[in-house]
Amino acid sequence: MPFDQLYRRDFITLLGGAAAAWPLMARGQQPEGMRRIGVLVALAEDDPESIARRAAFEQALQASGWTVGRNIRIEYRWAAFDTARTQKLAAEVAALAPNVILVSSNVVLAPMLQAAPTTPIVFTQVIDPVGSGFVESMARPGGNVTGFTQFEYSLAGKWLELLKEIAPRVTRVAVLRDSTRGPGIGQFAVI
Repeated sequence: MPFDQLYRRDFITLLGGAAAAWPLMARGQQPEGMRRIGVLVALAEDDPESIARRAAFEQALQASGWTVGRNIRIEYRWAAFDTARTQKLAAEVAALAPNVILVSSNVVLAPMLQAAPTTPIVFTQVIDPVGSGFVESMARPGGNVTGFTQFEYSLAGKWLELLKEIAPRVTRVAVLRDSTRGPGIGQFAVI
């Protein structure tokens, strides 16, 4: 099936086998039939998780008939959790005019949406994409964005239940979060 005829769920399955991934590849003219995926990752290029995710992503593509350099080109960019760099790289990825963009985490999805408001974007490891305003709902995301959330909301309530089982005498619990890594509004409502 040609790349541009893939259904949304088929494409999510194709990309989702990897979670996210990520090194700069040489730019150049794309041979006829070559498709381009832009990838923007919050992690650093040499992070062991980045290396593992990239390998898994490319293996999943290969298993689906997409071979890097033959019928697909992947343009990786790593933000290394640098906000200014993330903005610059989002604009750079959008300027490449990829067929689809893969991002991981809230910190890169927001700038990517601003830089590429019409390009299809698939996200992974995003906390509370509905509460963050990235999608209308997980069942029907709407717009040009779809993907996978990091945690199912109900899991957040289970964390508190587990804590109460482990330490039944605990009467007060504080929840700390890094607001720069995504709001998690839905998760905190469940807690």
